[in-house]
Amino acid sequence: MIDWSQVRALSFDCYGTLIDWERGILEALAPWVSRFGTAKVLAGFGAVEPDLEHAHPSWPYRQVVAEVHRQMARELGLPVDDDAATSFAETVSQWPPFPDTVPALRRLKSRFQLFILSNVDEASITGSLKQLEVPFDGVFTAEQIGSYKPNPRNFDFLLAQLSARGIEPHQVIHIAQSLYHDHGPAQAAGLKTVWIDRTSGRPGAARLPKPLPHFNLRFETLTDLAARVVTTH
Repeated sequence: MIDWSQVRALSFDCYGTLIDWERGILEALAPWVSRFGTAKVLAGFGAVEPDLEHAHPSWPYRQVVAEVHRQMARELGLPVDDDAATSFAETVSQWPPFPDTVPALRRLKSRFQLFILSNVDEASITGSLKQLEVPFDGVFTAEQIGSYKPNPRNFDFLLAQLSARGIEPHQVIHIAQSLYHDHGPAQAAGLKTVWIDRTSGRPGAARLPKPLPHFNLRFETLTDLAARVVTTH
């Protein structure tokens, strides 16, 4: 369990947790969705994206997403269109927040310092932060770190940044939707974690690791998390 009275900071995954990346993907690839269906498009994205991040840790996320588009096109039997791939990558900054994200962040900000640790590039996160509205105390991106989660380097970087601010590992909770990208390496780094199960077990764009990693608490929404924290205090 989590002793919330000891917690000073919350670190968040961004895309899939705060930002509704599946909605953003589906809206940007609407012609593919109408032809092949939601499940196939999301599964196609999830099958390619993590492997590209692992193979090319120095690529900015927009470059990763553009290559995802090309590889998905090949898998779907469609012609590769570099302009369309670039346009798709440029939509990342426009992917919308979940409806509960901003109100929940406002409540949580009243009690905790808030941080983001995200597999994204600097240009894309800038657009997303405008949509999130609530100011964060630190935003750490894959482009800044030089690797993508689940690489342990990303959580080492997070902990170093928090330590420089006087925040120890037992004083921070990492909050994320992705069991693959976040919970395993966060727990290995000594952090307690909260799983925001946005898909409620439905297959989507996020890869599922086997076996499933440990997590300390599970909520389906950030609203539920914020309510628990308020109740706890």
